Amino acid sequence: MEKIPLSVAIITKNEEQNIRDCLKSVAFAAQIVVVDSGSTDKTLEIAAAFDCDIYREGWHGFGPQKQLAIDKCSRPWVLVLDADERIPKETQRVITDIVTGAGVQAAGFSFPRKNFFQGRWMRHAGWWPDRVTRLFRREAGRMTPVAVHEAVEVEGLVAPLDVPIEHCTESSLSAILLKIDHYSTLGAGESHLAGKSSSPFGAFIRAFFTFVQNYIFRRGFMGGPQGLTLAVTDSVNKFFKYAKLSELTRTDRDAARTKDSDRRDK
Repeated sequence: MEKIPLSVAIITKNEEQNIRDCLKSVAFAAQIVVVDSGSTDKTLEIAAAFDCDIYREGWHGFGPQKQLAIDKCSRPWVLVLDADERIPKETQRVITDIVTGAGVQAAGFSFPRKNFFQGRWMRHAGWWPDRVTRLFRREAGRMTPVAVHEAVEVEGLVAPLDVPIEHCTESSLSAILLKIDHYSTLGAGESHLAGKSSSPFGAFIRAFFTFVQNYIFRRGFMGGPQGLTLAVTDSVNKFFKYAKLSELTRTDRDAARTKDSDRRDK
């Protein structure tokens, strides 16, 4: 296969179930950079078989970690992918035309993302078109430096494309619960650093309205059992994010009271 002047940036940790299909889908790229944060399965063995440029780094949060991968890219164009994402053939052809064509004015491009959950393409509850910016000129794009819910920021015009990225999102409920615990902790920490606060009741209200919005107003009910499951798990994630923020708020308040008490005792 003729390679095109494109670098693909991927971060991994224990992605042996996903990484092979991801790498197959971007085999047309001249460089594939994999930044791994401690895999103990066959992730790196699979990546090595695809002749990837492999780097081992400690964990710094999603945004900084992906930026580390971008910094290792050397081709004029960069495509950022998650290990559970795929580039279908129709999208490959469009990317090839952009990267190898002359007179391309845009500095970056966004894609609609087709999310698959438990074997079903989720077209409602805010899961489609789920537009994300992923392709950009190397000198024009960077990741937002946040621990979770990171995004690509591009200096210049970002043009929308109609061809999709496919996302085979986690379908195991046990794994989803672990992910909710991890993501809600990161999200609460980000909000706390930004000076925000919450309460258990506030967490419940946010979770309730998240479920109503996704399942009713965004028609998640049209997604069958999968739509209901996603609406519930999204609301649970919202609850724990703000419940954990409430814990941090209470800890700060208790620490301030202890400090004041100690000051008065002196």
